[in-house]
Amino acid sequence: MAELSSILNGHQQRSGATLLPSVLITTRHGESAANVEFQLAEATGALTVPITCRDADIPLSMQGQAQAQALGRWWAALAPSDRPRAVWCSPYVRTAETARIALAQAAGLGAVPVGLAVRYDERLRDRELGILEMLTAAAIEKRHPEEAARRRKMGELYYRPPGGESWSDVALRVRDCLRDLCVEEAGRPVLLVAHDNVVLMLRYVLDRLTEEQLLALDAVRNCSVGVWRAGYDRLLPELWNETGHLDG
Repeated sequence: MAELSSILNGHQQRSGATLLPSVLITTRHGESAANVEFQLAEATGALTVPITCRDADIPLSMQGQAQAQALGRWWAALAPSDRPRAVWCSPYVRTAETARIALAQAAGLGAVPVGLAVRYDERLRDRELGILEMLTAAAIEKRHPEEAARRRKMGELYYRPPGGESWSDVALRVRDCLRDLCVEEAGRPVLLVAHDNVVLMLRYVLDRLTEEQLLALDAVRNCSVGVWRAGYDRLLPELWNETGHLDG
């Protein structure tokens, strides 16, 4: 068997075909309590945010819960063949809540089986920021000016804060997770619930973007959806960062 060279062309083969989910749908979690606090801090120039729990334990805001419900309604409105029958999710509270609420909404509308299992995978966890965790942009400039300068020099794709991860580090675990997902969920639609940088790296990997193309993308919005469909032995992009289902 040929060596696995990439997530797009290195899967194990069955009857000559690349193993892929029929549809891969990705979403970022709904608005979290930390999203709200950081928006407020950035607007006021505050150096700190009133968050004392672990990053992994930050819950959704009320708005985030409503966004997850809207995601579930969007899920239920999909064509039956495209409705995810498998869910892969970051184990963090805000992603787990998003998956649970969306699943309950879709199941309540009769679109998916009640009690559909969610698979939690630590490779889908949020990017780890090390010494920069829970610091606003103003706080980083004030407390770690040398790191702020190094970040600007290295660029977002390769900058790794002390004790943390670069975007490239996240891309490595995303590739590894996708290999398992493609084999285990071959032939059926899948929903993947993760974080902004993880979803961004998914697109980077799946669409084979350059650094320049990656950095030109807009930030991934809360409960936005991206869709890739199997074709020509790879997953082809169909939708990206779509939030029309959140209107109203």
